[in-house]
Amino acid sequence: MWPKWGKISRNDSSTAAAVVPSNPATPSFKDIHSLLGEEEDTGAAGAVRRKKASVFHRVRIATAALRTWRSLPSLAMSQSEDKRIVVYYTSLRVVRKTFEDCRVVRSILRGFRVAVDERDLTMDSAFLTELKGLLGRRQLSLPRVFIGGRYIGGAEEIRQLHESGELKLYIVGAPPAAASACEACGGVRFLLCSGCNGSRKCYTEKGGFRTCGSCNENGLVRCPDCCTPIV
Repeated sequence: MWPKWGKISRNDSSTAAAVVPSNPATPSFKDIHSLLGEEEDTGAAGAVRRKKASVFHRVRIATAALRTWRSLPSLAMSQSEDKRIVVYYTSLRVVRKTFEDCRVVRSILRGFRVAVDERDLTMDSAFLTELKGLLGRRQLSLPRVFIGGRYIGGAEEIRQLHESGELKLYIVGAPPAAASACEACGGVRFLLCSGCNGSRKCYTEKGGFRTCGSCNENGLVRCPDCCTPIV
């Protein structure tokens, strides 16, 4: 008869050696104590005594786990911000085809209920400088769409991607659209310059009238609450 587990006499070293198995070469669930930081202390009689991990070791593990858990929301936020959509367009109706292309592309992107950073070149000529710097071209047609910092294309490319269903894959992970318009600018993305009140002229006693350097050619400044930096 095999002796019952846990009833082995400490005096019988041969039986204890036979019953106590040696550590396997590959880890298993029996080694869970070693993963938790516990150590084994083998005495002269062959009995195995386990030492609990120190308080410092347990606090260090808990702190690392808490730090990882706190970083999860920020990681998700950074991924959303990296998927932002930027559209360069014009609101002028001088060229009908260009105006219609811009209107259609904006309508397609808004249909996905995601946040779209719409940059009207008519409101600020600096948007044109940004676009030329991004594409490296002098002659550009509008609209131009960027998703996650990647250039997607113009009106024709957006139409084809939308019809084939691939545009939805590009937009996955983009931040959702705001429930209401910006309270500061009402969704226009620009504010009247507080320095010159839109006149582009500032008066000083020493220099008289001078051109305001805080606003653009239209006497406007970008809304700090909803206007984002370059792609």
